[in-house]
Amino acid sequence: MPRATHKNTLTLQHILAAKERIKNTCVETKLMYSYELSKEFNNEIYLKPENLQITGSFKIRGALNKIMRLTDTEKSKGLIASSAGNHAQGVAYSGHSLGIDVTIIMPKTTPLIKVKATRNWGANVILAGDVYDVAYEEARKLEKEKGYTFIHPFNDIDIMAGQGTIGLEILQELPDADIILVPIGGGGLISGIAVAAKTINPHIKVIGVESTGAQAMKLSMDSGKLVHLPYVDTIADGAAVKKPGHLAFDIIKDYVDEIITLDDHDLIEAIFLLVEKHKLVAEATGALSVAALKKLDVTNQKVVSVISGGNIDVLTMSSLLNHGLYSRGRLFCFSVKLKDTPGQLVKIAQILADLGANVVKLDHNQFKALDRLTYVALEVTVETNGHRHIKEVTQTLEDEGYRIEVVY
Repeated sequence: MPRATHKNTLTLQHILAAKERIKNTCVETKLMYSYELSKEFNNEIYLKPENLQITGSFKIRGALNKIMRLTDTEKSKGLIASSAGNHAQGVAYSGHSLGIDVTIIMPKTTPLIKVKATRNWGANVILAGDVYDVAYEEARKLEKEKGYTFIHPFNDIDIMAGQGTIGLEILQELPDADIILVPIGGGGLISGIAVAAKTINPHIKVIGVESTGAQAMKLSMDSGKLVHLPYVDTIADGAAVKKPGHLAFDIIKDYVDEIITLDDHDLIEAIFLLVEKHKLVAEATGALSVAALKKLDVTNQKVVSVISGGNIDVLTMSSLLNHGLYSRGRLFCFSVKLKDTPGQLVKIAQILADLGANVVKLDHNQFKALDRLTYVALEVTVETNGHRHIKEVTQTLEDEGYRIEVVY
């Protein structure tokens, strides 16, 4: 049960007001029931697809709410923000639609798709540092030098109120939801959702999800004070925050039940699942809440996974999907040493065909074998139906006298 709110913290009234303020611009993304994920994880799984939101992320909600509440004087100074990409697009879009000049400081490591999309909304983009925190310091420096109005990505009541409208929408559609899974970067998204959800239904569980390579909020919760990480290391660039917001931390202490951490391998698998099962494109941060489904120690519960964003470039997506194929047992690569006599390759091919393993790539190379006068090295990549199928292929080849080595 959340403790009583104190002065200057987020309330349900803030969130309800934000909903009215942004309703004519932001999309009310509808919950999607997932039969496949429900079956795999033994719960009723619903997806909140904020990757289908305007600008491809939930961030437009908070940015628009904040900017619409600025005074004319604040707007006239021009806006500045720091962002790994999604907040940048939210601020740029809002500034563009309201006729306000916008400058965005982004890390040099920001995916090109996010940089281009931000510039497309007319923002002046400056790249600085390799992580969000460096970009943040540069933005605050320019705020003082140029007199800009700074729009914080998460540590702001109006920002959190805008993000909290997601919680209102979830409970409007699914009032008996048991659990909401929410990605955590700086903490603004989960703060807004948790206040909305817990105020309406104190019995609902709100669980945060962080990457193990950027678990600043979990470590802060565990220690009882804000933790500043020395570095972050995760493919979830949108959640790669060294130090979360103090306002968010205060709210999360009161309203969030638990924080789950996941490694990048889990995120890759979740991205693959969303593409294959639902034809939904999620960036790594957006997939955190889906990856967390395997960590829930509950059954027959109504669980909502918030997919926070889908801004991912095609090359990165291609690489992650290939890794997902390996991790889900859909591609299997192995090498085997064959006698350099006619018919050996045909025999291997027949075994694989009989087992229903489709050959994707084959490298038959005499010069890879050390004893190449007698043997040749064969490397085969096959399409399989999962880890059980791979085990069947491996066992059958070994039963036929072949000693195989797994490549991946």
